[in-house]
Amino acid sequence: MNAPAAPALQTYDATGATPVMAQFFEMKARQPDALIFFRMGDFYELFFDDAIAAAAALGISQTFRGTHNGEPIPMAGVPQHAAEAYLSKLIRQGFKVAVCEQMEDPAEARKRGSKSIVRRDIVRVVTPGTLTEEGLLDARGANRLAAVAVRAGQAAVASVELSTGEVEVFSVSKDGVAAILAALAPSETLVADRLLSDETLSQTLKICGGLIQPMPSALSEPQASEARVKRLYGVETLDGFGGLSPAEIGALGLIAAHLDMTQAGRLPALRAPRRAADADVMAIDPATRGSLEIDRTQAGDRNGSLLAVIDRTVSAGGARLLASRLARPLLDVAAIDQRLDAIQWFVEHRSLRQTLRETLKGSGDMARALSRLALGRGGPRDLGCLRDTLKTGQALAALVAGSGNALTSPPFELEHAFRALTPDLHEGLAGFLAALEAGLGPDLPALARDGGFVAAGVREELDEARALRDNSRKVIIALEAQLAAESGVPLKIRHNGVLGYFVEATAGKADPLFQPPLNATFIHRQTLANQVRFTTVELADLDARIAQAAERVLAMEVAAFETWREVARLLADAIQIAAEALARLDVAAALAEWAQDSGATRPVVDRSLAFDAQAARHPVVEAAVKRAGDPYTPNTCTLDASGETAARLSIVTGPNMAGKSTFLRQNALLAILAQSGCYVPAVHFRLGVVDRLFSRVGAGDDLARGRSTFMMEMVETAAILTQATPRSLVILDEIGRGTATYDGLAIAWACAEALHDTNRCRALFATHYHELATLEERLDHVSNLSLRAKEWNGDLVFLHEAAPGPADRSYGVQVAKLAGVPAPVVARAREVLDRLESKAESPARLDDLPLFAMSQALSAPVQAAPSVVDTALKDLDIDGMSPREALEALYRLKGLLKA
Repeated sequence: MNAPAAPALQTYDATGATPVMAQFFEMKARQPDALIFFRMGDFYELFFDDAIAAAAALGISQTFRGTHNGEPIPMAGVPQHAAEAYLSKLIRQGFKVAVCEQMEDPAEARKRGSKSIVRRDIVRVVTPGTLTEEGLLDARGANRLAAVAVRAGQAAVASVELSTGEVEVFSVSKDGVAAILAALAPSETLVADRLLSDETLSQTLKICGGLIQPMPSALSEPQASEARVKRLYGVETLDGFGGLSPAEIGALGLIAAHLDMTQAGRLPALRAPRRAADADVMAIDPATRGSLEIDRTQAGDRNGSLLAVIDRTVSAGGARLLASRLARPLLDVAAIDQRLDAIQWFVEHRSLRQTLRETLKGSGDMARALSRLALGRGGPRDLGCLRDTLKTGQALAALVAGSGNALTSPPFELEHAFRALTPDLHEGLAGFLAALEAGLGPDLPALARDGGFVAAGVREELDEARALRDNSRKVIIALEAQLAAESGVPLKIRHNGVLGYFVEATAGKADPLFQPPLNATFIHRQTLANQVRFTTVELADLDARIAQAAERVLAMEVAAFETWREVARLLADAIQIAAEALARLDVAAALAEWAQDSGATRPVVDRSLAFDAQAARHPVVEAAVKRAGDPYTPNTCTLDASGETAARLSIVTGPNMAGKSTFLRQNALLAILAQSGCYVPAVHFRLGVVDRLFSRVGAGDDLARGRSTFMMEMVETAAILTQATPRSLVILDEIGRGTATYDGLAIAWACAEALHDTNRCRALFATHYHELATLEERLDHVSNLSLRAKEWNGDLVFLHEAAPGPADRSYGVQVAKLAGVPAPVVARAREVLDRLESKAESPARLDDLPLFAMSQALSAPVQAAPSVVDTALKDLDIDGMSPREALEALYRLKGLLKA
């Protein structure tokens, strides 16, 4: 979707504005398309049209404050302490928000003069793809900012997860942009404005790109983009990132420009771009992703998706990594095997796996904590997250290293992860962890300015200042007792915001304090009706030291925080590697847990063209069936694009509700699981790597673009027939059903032949056109499968079993009966079906069908018998009747009507 434009201030003239309003106008001019969160004390205020828009979006009150050019100024505000919740609402509705903070204490501003105003500046611009706050993010889901650039016909997609520092860049064809964006599922996509004139790309962005942010095309020019990317990473050359193409540099340049604008110059802790090509991962177009419900159901819910069923991760980082793997299955057999080796190791070491999973539950989201610290939005709790999670990783590495069992030697993927979690193997990391363990206290506030997070004993000067601050009441009481004893006057030491600490005595008892020698100690400050107030040199000094102690304590704690934050930024690479290692361990252990719970087995993935699934199950449907307490019927499917060991194309027939669509989706999901490096729910599964997965299952339309259901079906079918290769896997359901019978059969027939002869891919083709079953005899590498059903005492029983051979019939009338179609309609349908099936061939004319004959009979004019009134009217001689006879005839006719 496109971002709603924030109200601009073009109609407002800053001339004659108050100093505060002039400051607001300046900020609005810098960010005209954003709502300005203007900090005023404990509130973020919005003014003019910003206030009107925000009040409507947030459901808050819109008031007025002062006037401008004789008109009242609309105003709305949100409390600073609850700003995240309001920001979240605005961002979800597509707004950009510029946060304008107070950059100094109001007391500092007053020192410059009574009319001086607090200095303010925009510290960040919040957009969907640049969120880092815990309260604004889904802990178990990625939040990516993407950018698309095209140079000389070559496209590139860059992606950054600002909350974790992960950066990826993909070199793709223009046709491949949709598959990459669908896999990334960005919250926000940047695109050069000139590219929006490309209708195909524009539609792709609307479907897959989240919030679309048009950018000036000049920002994607390679030369300017290269300079911005160098500045972002602080490098002199991009050679260390590999030979980036102009399109890749342009896409990264858009991201660099956007981050520079939204983060107000602060540099995030980003990892080097990880490059990939469209040949590195299985291509899955948006329509296929939607129909297979990989991470979301078609209704948009996580529950009911493949991801929700297999996810046993116990950490946020692990959950995000698992979702990323499912979204982008690999093509590299060796990399897939490394992931499978890790799962197998955890399957074989169940006790160790359970201990590791329990330990992992105590880990925090280290990657996101580091990102917040690097961007200056973090606090002591983020440092605590680094401390606790690094300790967790250290414990996990020690757990395996100290097992003393040769059988526990982990495979490469896990060994690499355990090494990444050993602080001593990374320069500076062990020292940083030790400093955090010693320096951070047990109770950590969210913000450094709240203080109280540095442990006692770390710094002597800090401990002394704290003692003075915390024990000031005892010191004051002791001084009060001392002064009362020395003077012999009953007095109290009190405090207010104007005088600070002072000595107070009643007016009747205060006279000795004005007389020598006490007047040398007690200095008069203020006389009231019933009290007299004094100070002493010692009290004034103590007052100053107590006031300064609190400020010094906070200043020293903030300085300690900034030191640790800077060290974390310098060690960002090692910390990010450790966070990724924890995620990999979590995913491998979680998938092993799911494999044992579900009876999944290790797939064999190779470079053949085979697809051999023995006694396989649909993971999502099986989970639902088990919850209901029912058994699940497994099914076998064998295909081979080479035609050597099995058919290349299987025609799948059977009645509606027998499970054809489930069978088709089941086999597609097996391929996704296997190439994602997961175990699969099957007794045995061998898969030759699938380069592209296509699914045309289910019906839908696109009325906004004038496309009917059948048109959408044909568009998606066309994409399959033009893009599928011999290494692809295609599942098709009911092609041709949206048009006339003979047209639909002709289209289905031609598509099946094309898949077999031209695309030569592995394909499952579900259909109700039983005529397609004859293709088994006509083509070399076609087989028939059918989902079985039986009639029992007039009812239909679904067996949910895929067996060789075509279905004997469609059982459509029986399914209509099961669906609750009225009995007379079912009976009539059965009568018509019997009439049709009794003929040697279908009738050439619809009029020959009993159904249509009945319709015509029902619609023909009814020739009713003449009534008594009709007969009487015909017998009347109107021309020969007198007026009196005519009147009498009318009365007779009226009487006949009453009879």
